[in-house]
Amino acid sequence: MQLDILNSKGEKTGRTVELPEEIFGIEPNDHVIYLAVKQYLGAQRQGTHKVKTRSEVQGSSKKLHKQKGTGGARKGNARSPIYKGGGTIFGPKPHKYDIKLNRKVKDLAKMSALSYKAKENGIIILEDIVMDTPKTKTFTGVLKNLNMGRKKSLFVIPEYNDNFYLSLRNVPGVSGTVISDMNTYDILNANVLVLSESAAKLFTEEVIEAEA
Repeated sequence: MQLDILNSKGEKTGRTVELPEEIFGIEPNDHVIYLAVKQYLGAQRQGTHKVKTRSEVQGSSKKLHKQKGTGGARKGNARSPIYKGGGTIFGPKPHKYDIKLNRKVKDLAKMSALSYKAKENGIIILEDIVMDTPKTKTFTGVLKNLNMGRKKSLFVIPEYNDNFYLSLRNVPGVSGTVISDMNTYDILNANVLVLSESAAKLFTEEVIEAEA
């Protein structure tokens, strides 16, 4: 899959990059995408929900009346779940929601998401932008030149750049990540995937290394 490399003005540079079919041209597997997204969203949940049981609520532990001879039902103490202010039966307890996935499954899910983006023509290759200082105005100018509009976009760079992240973090609908941290959910959640030129070339190098 060959794509033109654009500059920060949204113009073609005359250079192209070849995205490997082994990553961007496979038949997408919807089930592994589901599993990867489920794992990601589950890991975002704190899982700290909890209610107090009858042993944890405040109140006397004295038995309200004797077991037999009253003509009424037997009762325990005031902390019983049947009374107002008593403990809760079978309430939620803290637990984790994330699930385990094999590395090959997560890799297949990521490649499936990238293949969907390629089929939808939702990938842009942008030449590497050097930012000496954080400048949101400069970054929004790049978005305007790329005709992003209000589309959600994910910018992918090869390695962490503080000025780059500080420039985009206040722009609505725009997020950024390094190629090693890119995940299936972020890819699918974005309308447009913007790969820096050096990040795009890393995919080709990865395939070459795998074949070697």
